[in-house]
Amino acid sequence: MIKKILAPVQAWILLQGKCVGCGKTLASARKFERIDNSQKVICTCGRIFIFDKRKGKYKRATFEEAQA
Repeated sequence: MIKKILAPVQAWILLQGKCVGCGKTLASARKFERIDNSQKVICTCGRIFIFDKRKGKYKRATFEEAQA
C-alpha cells in the first residue's frame, strides 16, 4: 500500500531531474557512459540512476544495471 503512494511521488521527482533520496539535481552527479546510449548516474547520496539519452528521462537502476 505504501508503494502505491510513494511511486507516483518518486516518478514526479525524477521527471524534474532530481534524486528521490536527497533532492539534489542529477545534472551535477557523477556520470558513466554505457554501451546502449545511456548513462549510469550516481548521486552523492549513493543512489544509482540510468539516464536514457533518447527519451531524456531518468529511472532508478535495477540491481543488474547497477552492477554493470
